[in-house]
Amino acid sequence: MRVFVPLIFVFLTLVSCAARINGSVSADGSAAFSVDMSMGPRMVSLIRSLNSAGGQDSDIVLDGPAIAQSMSMEGISSVSFKNTAPAAVQGDIRVSNVNRFLSEGDKAGFIIFEQHSSGGSCRININLDNGPVILESLSPEISDYLNALMAPIATGENLSKNEYLDLVASFYNRAISSEISGSRISAFIDFPGAISDVKGGTFTGRRAVFDISLLDFLVLDTPLNYEVTWN
Repeated sequence: MRVFVPLIFVFLTLVSCAARINGSVSADGSAAFSVDMSMGPRMVSLIRSLNSAGGQDSDIVLDGPAIAQSMSMEGISSVSFKNTAPAAVQGDIRVSNVNRFLSEGDKAGFIIFEQHSSGGSCRININLDNGPVILESLSPEISDYLNALMAPIATGENLSKNEYLDLVASFYNRAISSEISGSRISAFIDFPGAISDVKGGTFTGRRAVFDISLLDFLVLDTPLNYEVTWN
């Protein structure tokens, strides 16, 4: 499942080298998350170089308050991030309705949350068709970063993971592609009932645990499909 996906987008798309998400999803479809993320040193150096080339000399690489402001959108009731270091951010997000997150009009979004008297489920699908649209809707600033990294999630280009890493290495350097390859997100999410099955992760009691590769998300050569069901 991915009710935690709203956050994951922010963290993955900012190319964090390490991120941890703790959260809970309620039976009414609302959710609350705490986030702790930081960028790897190679990516910090690259972004500072890009910022400098654009005339920006700030020491801040991940701007927590700016990220929070860019996430003022349908489905999110509140968001607050602060910097703990120039390339590290902590904060909280409250989602009022995960089904409405980044949805358009009457169209269903990429998250489908259902709660019934006997249990419920949460499903998510991200692919090369909806990925660039989701990313641009979430934050044009984040989309710009990933376009600079030539990531298929932003460009819609069909590449394998090895092809993408080779592209990044040839345009920037192998250290950047290696840092992207090794970056992961850990998510620990509590659901409204005892979990009976998780696709794409593990579970104990009401808690689902996900270990997510940044590279899989950036490339999407295989669509990301997750699901959690509970009693």
